[in-house]
Amino acid sequence: MLGIAGVISFVFAVLFGVILTVTQPHGLTENALVFNVVDKLVNLFRSIPFIILATALVPVTRAVIGTAIGTVGAIFPLIIGIVPFFSRQIQSALASVDPGFIEAGQAMGLGTFEIIIKIYLREAIPQIIRVSVITLVSLVGLTAIVGVVGGGGLGDFAIRYGYQRYMLDATYATIIVLVLLIGLIEFIGRLLVEVTEH
Repeated sequence: MLGIAGVISFVFAVLFGVILTVTQPHGLTENALVFNVVDKLVNLFRSIPFIILATALVPVTRAVIGTAIGTVGAIFPLIIGIVPFFSRQIQSALASVDPGFIEAGQAMGLGTFEIIIKIYLREAIPQIIRVSVITLVSLVGLTAIVGVVGGGGLGDFAIRYGYQRYMLDATYATIIVLVLLIGLIEFIGRLLVEVTEH
């Protein structure tokens, strides 16, 4: 769940983050209509608590994926739940790029697509890694929540065995696995930031 939802969410978040960055007021290709539509959609989905969103998406998930239960059925609501947050994080990472680099790129005659790839995304790599780590940690939390609505995974395991069957050792085991997983994600993230930062 974490791997597939994380990769797909990253692709969509970069896409929406770039759109928000380049179409915003005084952006590379300022476009008030596109910016406002994407901005409002991101705000809308960010404002819905994930547990409510996951239950509301059950019919849509069943139509798109074919099932709304288990780990396969959990991936779609996870993506819908995390992409708005991730998009804002990517937008923030791209905003950290020095405007002087953008002006230099324009002076060199680079097109919009080239500036996005060669300047925005390239210069923001360390910051993108940082926000990706933050988002992955949040996504781990969402995978636990989605277990409540039959999503499977560690959350489902902890609820089914640890809570419903009063097997506290199952709950503690889940906590240990989650702590180790988050620690591993943050450790890898720090290493990648050190390698890419210049």
